[in-house]
Amino acid sequence: MAEETVLVTGGGGYIGSHCCKALRRAGYTPVAFDNFVTGWREAVRFGPLEEGDLSDRARLDEVFARWKPVAVMHFAALSQVGESIRDPGRYWRGNVSATLNLIEAATAAGCLDFVFSSTCATYGEQDGVVLDEDTMQAPINAYGASKRAIEDMLRDFSISACLRHTIFRYFNVAGADPDGEIGECHVPETHLIPLVLDAISGRRDAITIFGTDYKTPDGTCIRDYVHVCDLVDAHLAGLEWLRQGNSNRVFCLGTGQGFSVREVIEAASRVTGQPVPVLEGARREGDATQLVCGSTRARTELGWDPQRSVLEDMISDAWRWHQRGAYKN
Repeated sequence: MAEETVLVTGGGGYIGSHCCKALRRAGYTPVAFDNFVTGWREAVRFGPLEEGDLSDRARLDEVFARWKPVAVMHFAALSQVGESIRDPGRYWRGNVSATLNLIEAATAAGCLDFVFSSTCATYGEQDGVVLDEDTMQAPINAYGASKRAIEDMLRDFSISACLRHTIFRYFNVAGADPDGEIGECHVPETHLIPLVLDAISGRRDAITIFGTDYKTPDGTCIRDYVHVCDLVDAHLAGLEWLRQGNSNRVFCLGTGQGFSVREVIEAASRVTGQPVPVLEGARREGDATQLVCGSTRARTELGWDPQRSVLEDMISDAWRWHQRGAYKN
């Protein structure tokens, strides 16, 4: 019997590639769909590649007809908050319009199970609270707004076309495949842990702390981190949730605790055994003091257990990958 296929948009990206590996291990054939604007061909190694853009409906129809996937796992997105403020049109086209194309192609092909990688940026500035699925959504930039719009689209298509969906909201993803096959690589890099590791390895002069006067124990911002392997485990559990006939559901993924910038830097120094060159800068506009989310629903209903989401483990796995060097498409 042939393996069932799952279409993974953004399958050459950081989270998408890890999801493809997890799908392969679970017995599916992951079909990576990517335009490689931010993804990497080198990361597509666990199943077939279909190169294309989500704005190309004909290409999507071709891929659905060829592979007949049982589900879509949608990771492809533009995700830089600052860029979304400067150029909101790019985010409404690249995230919302493109996803509408994908949803319409999926429903036309009868592929009605849809797992969506959303974001806690849909909540906007809600400082100092533990966010959950019932927290009011009030995005403050085009990135968060575009993801919120996609959530709304999924709701509407669940009514009109019986599209079943699970939605995952989360903050910072960290770590890498413990086997060292794939990892985190962005151009430009904007995520704290790889930036710290760049500073340790000499790829950048120093890491800058933006703001040291926040009302936190050490004066720096606090953020929630989830290991990428824990994250994709939740997405696979969300897929099985749908395939077992359960209803549409939203899940937040986080530890509910978070770590400060200084805590991340100090942990990286301990893990690598090397000092971290640090500069202190002014606050950045729009940075909240503390952003964390809970995961009670995911733990209870999906049985999600984020065992690798320990700061030292995330940094250790990332460091192992980091020492290999960047992808080269």
